[in-house]
Amino acid sequence: MKLLITGASGFLGQYVVAEALRRGHQVRAIVRPVTKVEQISWQAHPNLEFARLDLRRKDGLLEALQGIDAVIHLAAAKSGDFYTQFAGTVIATENLLDSMKAAGVLRLVAISTFSVYDYWNKETGSLLDEASAIEQKPLERDEYAQTKLIQESLVREFERENNAPVTIIRPGMIYGRDFLWNACLGAELTDSLWLRIGARAQMPLNYVENSAEAIVLASERDSAIAQTINVVDDHLPTQREFAKKLFARQNDFPRMIPVNWTVMRGLTWVLWVYNQKILKGQAKFPGIFVPAKLHARFKPLVYSNDRAKQVLNWSPRYSLDEAFERSLSDRDLLAVAVPSPALSNSV
Repeated sequence: MKLLITGASGFLGQYVVAEALRRGHQVRAIVRPVTKVEQISWQAHPNLEFARLDLRRKDGLLEALQGIDAVIHLAAAKSGDFYTQFAGTVIATENLLDSMKAAGVLRLVAISTFSVYDYWNKETGSLLDEASAIEQKPLERDEYAQTKLIQESLVREFERENNAPVTIIRPGMIYGRDFLWNACLGAELTDSLWLRIGARAQMPLNYVENSAEAIVLASERDSAIAQTINVVDDHLPTQREFAKKLFARQNDFPRMIPVNWTVMRGLTWVLWVYNQKILKGQAKFPGIFVPAKLHARFKPLVYSNDRAKQVLNWSPRYSLDEAFERSLSDRDLLAVAVPSPALSNSV
């Protein structure tokens, strides 16, 4: 199968490309025109070609889709103001979907996020799965959640209007080499000081190599068509357990101030009510003092990967300890063996 993979040079994208090549697929990787790929191990693989495009414009997209069987859409903006993220996520997706329709390429695996769920209205300790409600008040959330919600809406419209074979994958918090610290671990106050809110809460983690395998499997499996699939690892650690393992393996980490979830939730609620009732919403508090944002990052919930296992016949290959070992090792995690000519000719 020939796959078009957007966001191929990003953190997750590099692993998705590597996994697709390992599984014998031809890959056309979309990277931005100025992206340097020389240091990526798979950049010279014979089954790989690059398309240097800016998805915020349609230029070259139709040509990039020629001969493609399926698209894995990873590209999104994760930082910047709303307009920056809107351009990098929403406009980029609009351009891609329009070009896919024009090219007659309808098979799509779209990568979404757990950020689209409505956390504030979920009961503490309840199960968050694919049946959970989607956020209905996006303006109370951050720019990333807002733009990913719009992106999902565009994908569903594309699916509905074109009878397109679409799969939406929602990974949990993806971690791995150079990304062991994450937003579920705490709230950064300064470079050297973090609040650790709700240390007993389960973390919806997804090790990057496990995530990449699930995503490529979704492009291969007809059973994944018309499915929305959450992807998290097995045996998810609590925030305290993850931090303990991380601190045991790294010496350079900020000071952590533990805060009870119930206390933090109550304080945030009081500040929010005061802002709404007395200050008429004029105060601009940090995200952890906005209830919808606080709940989305730290509310203690339970997570499931049952649908991913059933639909994709997938199981996380690497445990938490193995993920740490691989992330902190010197091994090249992106290396892909080149198939021998004899093997290639025999297929």
